[in-house]
Amino acid sequence: MTKAPGFDTLQIHAGARPDPATGARQTPIYQTTAYVFRDADHAAALFNLQEVGFIYSRLTNPTVAVLQERLATLEGGVGAVCCSSGHAAQIMALFPLMGPGCNIVSSTRLYGGTVTQFSQTIRRFGWSARFVDTEDLAAVEAAIDADTRAVFCESIANPGGYVTDIPALAAIADRHGIPLIVDNTSATPWLCRPIEMGATLVVHSLTKYLTGNGTVTGGAIVDSGKFDWSASDKFPSLSQPEPAYHGLKFHETFGNLAFTFHGIAVGLRDLGMTLNPQAAHYTLMGIETLSLRMERHVENARKVSEWLENHPAVEAVTYAGLPSSPWHDRVKALYPRGAGALFTVALKGGYDACVKLVDGLELFSHVANLGDTRSLIIHSASTTHRQLSPEQQVAAGAAPNVVRLSIGTEDPQDLIADLSQALEKAST
Repeated sequence: MTKAPGFDTLQIHAGARPDPATGARQTPIYQTTAYVFRDADHAAALFNLQEVGFIYSRLTNPTVAVLQERLATLEGGVGAVCCSSGHAAQIMALFPLMGPGCNIVSSTRLYGGTVTQFSQTIRRFGWSARFVDTEDLAAVEAAIDADTRAVFCESIANPGGYVTDIPALAAIADRHGIPLIVDNTSATPWLCRPIEMGATLVVHSLTKYLTGNGTVTGGAIVDSGKFDWSASDKFPSLSQPEPAYHGLKFHETFGNLAFTFHGIAVGLRDLGMTLNPQAAHYTLMGIETLSLRMERHVENARKVSEWLENHPAVEAVTYAGLPSSPWHDRVKALYPRGAGALFTVALKGGYDACVKLVDGLELFSHVANLGDTRSLIIHSASTTHRQLSPEQQVAAGAAPNVVRLSIGTEDPQDLIADLSQALEKAST
């Protein structure tokens, strides 16, 4: 081709080639644990990281490899590592960067499970997180110290649909010589390409929009390849000799692919958070229609949010695509294709009205997920954000009088009709 392929082409073709053994056009599911080596020298070269290939499916698998290449291409990165879930992706993203006593500076506007993982679970590794409102850039900068190893945010935050000023955070991270990690799950690379805005690493829960049909769990880390891991002594796992590989230095040896190789050769080897090939296959099929689905998701979210904003039972709608949103100008500047399809609705009737709304809906599904073709609803304060303190719930956009909507690809008038009848029940 004389020009670079467009997104719609890449979401179908990137990383995929006809199967050399059979000519199969769809990527096969390579349901195997291990791979036959050509000879002893070939096996030794693979285990010494002197040759790229397949060893054991905890590390590498041909189906998963296609997905990794496709995700890296769509995000504009040099490589990707797939794993078993979005939460696994977050731990694997931090694993090469952190050590006992190190910290990350994280947005307060995060999925509740991520807040719990960062505030509680990572402490068992001797790591810590400092939560800051990323609208306050001075506070972000002030929270960074000599032990900070990354800044973390979500591009479009779950549950409120808040849109992050990624370039501003990237500039702060750059000044301090640390990576910016962006969870791009809610936006997907069709709405937002964090690497082009200065992010070092992008993480995904493949479970959501990328697969798009609520069938599998999976995660991924995409490496921009742009960070100099040897510029300081902050990242010894990537810049210093690795004892498990006879003193090999990942950054010196693999250059801009250092993080990707470390994620496979050390992260997947030792943490074992493997994505199975069938899940990778489902995700590949989902990505083939990503742009078509996201366009409809965004269109439906705009229509439903506009209707909700004018409903007498509704106190507020957080959709950043609304002209009334304080983030509307940011959406136009940084997310020109739209603000996604995730937002919250605050009801005047409080907690009880939220419960009645959830129970009264017929077309919306009450589930702990988002990014499905089906429209979904959940009362975050009593479910996904239940473990948080009341202050943390409010900071995350999950107050007791708030429900989260994930707008699907159904007929928007049917969604509005369902919400209308349920809100009437919730108001009585």
